[in-house]
Amino acid sequence: MINIQLVDDDPAILSALKRVVHDEGWAIDTYTDPQEALVALSINSYAVIVSDLHMPQLDGITYLQFSKQLQPHAIRLLLSGHGDRDSLTKAINHASIYRFVSKPWDSYELLSALRSAVELYQLQSERRQLLDELQRQKNIIARHQNEWQQLQKKHPALLEVLRDEDGNILLDDDK
Repeated sequence: MINIQLVDDDPAILSALKRVVHDEGWAIDTYTDPQEALVALSINSYAVIVSDLHMPQLDGITYLQFSKQLQPHAIRLLLSGHGDRDSLTKAINHASIYRFVSKPWDSYELLSALRSAVELYQLQSERRQLLDELQRQKNIIARHQNEWQQLQKKHPALLEVLRDEDGNILLDDDK
């Protein structure tokens, strides 16, 4: 199940966001208080975190910076009705936002951005799993190589194979 966190101080915006993503089958958690949303980040795991830029308790960039520390693999999106260039630059550089969506939003554009963020999260998660599996396989190979070397040191005669000039294995009876 894909979990998405929406943070905006305006409950009407949160309701509108939920209506846009209603048919996607994602689990949506909404918060009007960024402090409560931060607590939720320590309890729940989110694929995507969406925050409003301008909130009275905590601005969206700072919130997304905290979310990056608590859930570095989550994909972060920023919403704003008035995004100035400096705010966007700060959001990109410090909070590693994936996308900026302006308010009022086009529902198709917002849904497309969220779908893209979910897909990116899934791809990155799969990549991490594959890299973990690759590391496990490397560790197994290294362990087997070590065992092979130890066996060669202890019993060198067991591993010697006599071959004829054509490369066929010679048994003691073939000498």
